[in-house]
Amino acid sequence: MPVRIRMKMLGRKHRPYFRIVAIDGKQPRDGRILEELGTYDPMIKDTDARVTLRPDRIKHWISVGAQPSERVTTLIKKYMGKFEQQAAAAPPTA
Repeated sequence: MPVRIRMKMLGRKHRPYFRIVAIDGKQPRDGRILEELGTYDPMIKDTDARVTLRPDRIKHWISVGAQPSERVTTLIKKYMGKFEQQAAAAPPTA
């Protein structure tokens, strides 16, 4: 079962919204997912606020062999450092 990290489209006409998900490579774009890893909202004006990621889970899926799509790879390269710093600064939850 080749796992892919890609975007699942939600929203409506002229108002796209995407979830970044781990999904079986044979599933359709909006098919059943394994885990939600973040979101992407291209309609937000502030480019730094468009993406939310869960860096620990993304690293886990990549470590077990999941392949990110081209667009998700771009988002990971651009925003992963920001979310890793936020996760390190946040106190651990008990």
